[in-house]
Amino acid sequence: MEIRPARMSDAVAIGEIINHHAERGRMLHRSLEAIYDTLRNFLVADADGEVLGCVAVEIAWADLAELKSLAVAPHATGRGVGAALVRAAIDDAHKLGVRRLFALTYVDGFFARHGFERIDRRQLPSKVWTDCVYCPKRHACDEIAVLLDLGRNGDDPPQDPQEPA
Repeated sequence: MEIRPARMSDAVAIGEIINHHAERGRMLHRSLEAIYDTLRNFLVADADGEVLGCVAVEIAWADLAELKSLAVAPHATGRGVGAALVRAAIDDAHKLGVRRLFALTYVDGFFARHGFERIDRRQLPSKVWTDCVYCPKRHACDEIAVLLDLGRNGDDPPQDPQEPA
């Protein structure tokens, strides 16, 4: 299995994997258009040309990125695909110079095994919640926020202009 940047030819498979889990209430549905729009953010787990899973790293602010759309094909669960994708996403965030990486999840124990810690969702900048307007649970969100501190990468980044200094 190889973890690599997503290609145009992976978009349909990424959508099928994500939307399989979305239909079961585990994550938000993603249209093919939305996947194409953010394809450069995606990494995929590829086994002999078959996409087994995906993850995206999306910049939220100067020092903060979100690990999102982590999903594994149903027939590939339990084979370490998700763990490999998380490790690759962490490495990608490091390479980008991101200082903190967060995720919104229902399986915080999985992320804890990769060094993430639970945090209060209110600690995240308001711009993080832009996807929430499309969520049917937006008024009663039950996802857990987790954060991984990747350490300092240079000078302190600027504050989010929506957050008090």
